[in-house]
Amino acid sequence: MSLLVVGSVAYDGIETPFGKTDRILGGSATYISLASSYFTDKINLVGVVGKDFADEDINLFKSKNVDLEGLQVDDSGNTFFWKGKYHHDLNMRDTLDTQLNVFERFDPVIPDAYKDARFVALGNIEPSLQEKVLHQVNKPDLVVMDTMNFWIEGTPDALKKTLKGVDLLVINDSEARELANEPNLIIAANKVRDMGPDSLIIKKGEHGALLFTGDEIFSAPAYPVIDIFDPTGAGDTFMGGLLGWLAYTNDLAPENMRRAVIMGSVMASFCVEKFGPERLKNLTEEAIYSRYKEFRRLSVIPDID
Repeated sequence: MSLLVVGSVAYDGIETPFGKTDRILGGSATYISLASSYFTDKINLVGVVGKDFADEDINLFKSKNVDLEGLQVDDSGNTFFWKGKYHHDLNMRDTLDTQLNVFERFDPVIPDAYKDARFVALGNIEPSLQEKVLHQVNKPDLVVMDTMNFWIEGTPDALKKTLKGVDLLVINDSEARELANEPNLIIAANKVRDMGPDSLIIKKGEHGALLFTGDEIFSAPAYPVIDIFDPTGAGDTFMGGLLGWLAYTNDLAPENMRRAVIMGSVMASFCVEKFGPERLKNLTEEAIYSRYKEFRRLSVIPDID
C-alpha cells in the first residue's frame, strides 16, 4: 500500500559521548522513509532540499524505492542544518546551531500521483503545514502525525486544529503531559484523544511505548541496546517502522497495531546503533525479524500456577 511521507530532509552535525560527525543526512522525512522502505516499496516523499544536497543522498533514497517527485530542490540556498551535542544521559542534548535555510520557505505541494496514498506520515513540521497536506490528499486510510513541545507551546491553536484530522498521534511522554496539561499519562492520553486522534502512541524512550487504541492500552518494552551511539532520528524511525508495517499488512485492527508498535521499536533500536541513518542503509529481513522475535520474548510473562 502507498505511503506518503511529508517532513524535513536535512543535514545534521552530531556529537555524543561516543563520537562526532560534522555532517550527516538527517530530517524526519529521511528517517521515516528509510525505515518504512523495508516493508513497502511505494513511498512518496515530500520535502525540500537546497543546492548543496548531495547526489549520493538522492541515490540513497532511490535505492530504497523512495519516489522523489515531491522533493523540491531550491537552488536559492542550502539544505536545513541542525547541530547538537548529547550528554552522557542521551535523553539530554544541547542544540548548538540551527540553520533553517530553504526549509524556512517550505510549502508542501502534494503531486497528483501522491494524493491517493492510503497512509500518510506527517513528520514534525509546523502544524499549519501539516494541515495543508491534509487538504491535498484524498481520504487516506490512516493519517499519523508527530509533533513536539516547540509547536505545543508556540502554535497551540494551529496544532489542535490539525489534530482534528489525524487518526494516530505519536509523541513522547513529556509532550503528552504538556499537550494535555496533565501529569498522569493515562488521563493525559484520554484528553489528547478527545482532541481528535482515535489512537495515540506515547514514546517513553528507554522505557518503551504505550499504545492507546479503542478501549485498549498496550505497553511495549524497549529493546536493551548495548551499543547506543546516537539517538538522533530514533523517534522518526519508530514512526517509519510502525507505518511501514501497517502499509505492508494493510491491517488496522488493534492486534496488528500492537505488532506495528513492536516493529517501530525494532527499527528504532537499530537506528541508535550508528550515527544518523547509517544503520538503516543496509539492514536485512533476517535481522529485522530476528529482533522482532527477541522483542516478543521480552514481553512474554509466564502464567502463575
